[in-house]
Amino acid sequence: MPIDRATLDRWRGEIAANVGFSLRTAIEAVRHNKLRASLTSLGILFGVASVIAMLAIGKGAEQEILAQMRLLGSNNVMITPLVEQKEEEAKDEPEKQVKKFSPGLTYADAEAIARVIPGVEVTSAEIILNTSMTREGRRRSGKVVGVDTSYFRLTNQSLRRGSWFSPIQVERGLPVAIIGHGVKTRFFTTEEPIGRPIKVGEIWLTVVGVLADRPVASPTASRLGIRDAAMDVYVPARTMLLRFRNRAQLTQRDIEAAAREGDFVRNDAPVESEERRQERTNRNQVDRIIVRVADSRQVPVVAEVAQRMLARRHNSVIDFEITVPELLLRQEQRTKTIFNVVLGAIASISLVVGGIGIMNIMLASVLERIREIGVRRAVGATRREILFQFLSEAVLISVAGGLAGILVGAGLSLGIERLAGIKTIVSGLSVVVAFGVSVATGLAFGIVPAHRAARQDPVVCLRYE
Repeated sequence: MPIDRATLDRWRGEIAANVGFSLRTAIEAVRHNKLRASLTSLGILFGVASVIAMLAIGKGAEQEILAQMRLLGSNNVMITPLVEQKEEEAKDEPEKQVKKFSPGLTYADAEAIARVIPGVEVTSAEIILNTSMTREGRRRSGKVVGVDTSYFRLTNQSLRRGSWFSPIQVERGLPVAIIGHGVKTRFFTTEEPIGRPIKVGEIWLTVVGVLADRPVASPTASRLGIRDAAMDVYVPARTMLLRFRNRAQLTQRDIEAAAREGDFVRNDAPVESEERRQERTNRNQVDRIIVRVADSRQVPVVAEVAQRMLARRHNSVIDFEITVPELLLRQEQRTKTIFNVVLGAIASISLVVGGIGIMNIMLASVLERIREIGVRRAVGATRREILFQFLSEAVLISVAGGLAGILVGAGLSLGIERLAGIKTIVSGLSVVVAFGVSVATGLAFGIVPAHRAARQDPVVCLRYE
């Protein structure tokens, strides 16, 4: 049988009246016991604040990892040479080991990976040389980096002005350069850099482009191998090999000169001399190879195939290292997820303790208000109305603690970001979840005291002393 509109309106009116009366009664009861209600809500406050801070840290970590993935480029595999060798004590061996020669990491390796391994979209070599930059009487140390045309796309860098290297410039190894934002601000303060010359080492280069500024935190850059391009000058790889230095052509004279230079290291400048010595003895033609894989699911497989292929090309000498930045970031994300789960467990314990406190106080409140329950039942209140009255009081205490916990959690997240340097993001979802948790806690731990109050015998309640 369908319910008419008048019946629905009457039911809505009765429900609204009961809810309104229950809330007013709960507010009045809380007002009479402000201190007890405040102490009771502290458990909910700290629990909700922990939830807010936990979700803020998790959201911030997620955004940071996504930003790092954008910096690294998705589906990339990094191949770097192992320049420094481990020193060990000499041991007497009965058989003489045959030393195997390895040419080191070369530009031909990058070309072979792109040509031979299936699933590789493109590769780019990176050749770094410490040098100096000179223009209009200003001189500054810096780095010149030889790259392929695909390098900037693989590392997600963009141009602020100018153009990328043209195919003719790359093929002929012309003296052209794309400079970082820091080079532009220091050497081209009063004029447009496009088409202007800058001296890098002993070579004059013509600026054809300026990179957009992309600030990267130093710890993040060193950990992930991200270059800070602000003070770098980029040239085509062929230009680097033809006009600057080709380390594959390392001679015995270079090694002897580096050894003599190491003998004359002075205490006033040991770092610079050591860096120059390593530069002279570095036999790797390239400093890094970036491999872009077409399908993200094939990244581990391509890394394994590249490992075996380079081992064969280097005569089984493992003088290189292959890293998959995405896997490292995924592992970091898993670690942070575990950390967030631990925080969530702590927050849950705080909420459970707060809920137990609410149940304890409400049970005591039922005993204190036995005569009030008997009077209300005697004048016509139903068990449902008594249930709603005490349940509303429990929910009101938990909601008050939840609202205060949201404010405390937001402040705690801000404090963590400023003091600990951990990025935090307080989202609307975390606020909704925290508020819902506080309401659910009040309902879950308030139902038992409310049910006990509703089951009281009115005659016994009126006789209770």
